[in-house]
Amino acid sequence: MNMWMKDMTPDMSIRQHQEMLEEAFLSPYASLSVNTRGRERPEPECDIRPAYQRDRDRILHCKAFRRMKHKTQVFLAPRGDHYRTRLTHTLEVSQIARTIAKALGLNESLTEAIALGHDLGHTPFGHTGEDILNKICPYGFKHYDQSVRVVELLEKKGKGLNLTWEVRDGMRNHSTANMPATLEGKVVRLSDKIAYINHDIDDAIRGHIIAEVEIPAVFTDVLGHSSRERLNTMVHNIIKNSYGQNQIVMSGEVEDAMIGLRRYMFDHVYTNPKAKGEEAKAQNLLKTLYEYYMQQPDKMSEEYRQLILTAGEPKPRVVCDYIAGMTDQYAIAIYEELCIPSAWKIY
Repeated sequence: MNMWMKDMTPDMSIRQHQEMLEEAFLSPYASLSVNTRGRERPEPECDIRPAYQRDRDRILHCKAFRRMKHKTQVFLAPRGDHYRTRLTHTLEVSQIARTIAKALGLNESLTEAIALGHDLGHTPFGHTGEDILNKICPYGFKHYDQSVRVVELLEKKGKGLNLTWEVRDGMRNHSTANMPATLEGKVVRLSDKIAYINHDIDDAIRGHIIAEVEIPAVFTDVLGHSSRERLNTMVHNIIKNSYGQNQIVMSGEVEDAMIGLRRYMFDHVYTNPKAKGEEAKAQNLLKTLYEYYMQQPDKMSEEYRQLILTAGEPKPRVVCDYIAGMTDQYAIAIYEELCIPSAWKIY
């Protein structure tokens, strides 16, 4: 009998069989679906999909996920079809994380759910938007906290997606300063950095901001002289050093080179005037929208108005929710509608 069908009984659901296979074949350090800490609101189990697979599907089908295709990754309004968006970044993180998780015998569905959801809370215009909302909102604003707020409250008209604790923990703690509770979350945390360092180099080269030969050899001699080589080096290094371990680690040499390359990107790309020259304009746009909706919250869509009127959420917090959910294009269109007379627009 095929091993996949082994031990399946007539009264066993497909979900239960999938859970049995996880226990039989995954690493002893993997997060098993049957051991989840659960959801905020109890609900019946699916007869086909284990808990983390359901979470992955819910994220994939939610509105916030679709909006990421029109949100900035690094370059504001780039001219070209091949620059990364927040959505393509998310898909690259997911691919890298799944590769590592599968090789280490971790829970691939949990890993993918965290990866697909980790940036749902990002604002229009990338970290530029995040920075201005953090300054003007009295409650502060961090995209990783907002990602969790999206799935706990904002999606499905205030009901949220009711995801498992492990997925929400991985989403909230994917940034450099935090550490997730699960190995799957730790894989996503590293995969996020691996993805954005490499694809931002690719985009910066495409935008003639840097050239491959300008990247310091102290980093490329360790990691590789192309995006493909660097990805290969870092992914293999994590797998080699984490295999059979209850931790996700890189070798000291590769980790130091990655941190150094990340620092190089901050110095030469992320703060480069050519890449960030429109940043002040984008921040002024979002500040104007914030002030407008603070004065006229009734102009927000119904589901956000109800968060204030019915759920008792603070108005500044909900205004930030509304603006953060906008795509770059929508934020620009609303700004034009509010601030630019029709007769002055160029058609």
